[in-house]
Amino acid sequence: MKLYHHPLSGHAHRARLFASLLGLPHELVEVDLKAGAHKKPDFLRINPFGQVPALEDGEVAIADSNAILVYLAKKAGRNDWLPDDAKGAAAVQRWLSVAAGEVAYGPAAARLITVFGAKYNPEEVIARAHVLLARLESQLDGRDWLVGDGPTIADVAIYSYVARAPEGNVDLTGYPNVNAFLRRVEALPGFVPFVQTPVGLAA
Repeated sequence: MKLYHHPLSGHAHRARLFASLLGLPHELVEVDLKAGAHKKPDFLRINPFGQVPALEDGEVAIADSNAILVYLAKKAGRNDWLPDDAKGAAAVQRWLSVAAGEVAYGPAAARLITVFGAKYNPEEVIARAHVLLARLESQLDGRDWLVGDGPTIADVAIYSYVARAPEGNVDLTGYPNVNAFLRRVEALPGFVPFVQTPVGLAA
């Protein structure tokens, strides 16, 4: 199994993190985004959208970080990470949608400004990040994980960009439940850290 990634991509980190949490053997293949390797024919064969991460598992190619989380959980037969019951599966899907929406357009976008020079409006995306963080803070009030009594792929999908939100000038100090949640993820066996970039509030 090959996981195509870039170390500064939170989307790629969530896929790498989950593969490690599951203890699944995999080869990490770094994609040189600066050189445009993700737009070359060889990579577009794996992911026509030209984005990392992408997963090759024999003849199977999976693109999109959240799809990779689902694939790996199903492949490993781990219904603790992705519940089989309708209610649990729907609850996890809700947070995968948040990861693809509110996270991407909030803390991830804020970090894109400082790490990659993206042309977003800082005030707008930072404000979105705090709306999301307030909702996470409320969701985690009195509970350890976003869904159920143990970690799921919902937690993995949310972790990376929230953990590195300060790099995008998003202050996490007012969110004790969120910070405790991040520490719980980091304490999981097999955890691999998301590389830190000394920018924004993390400078």
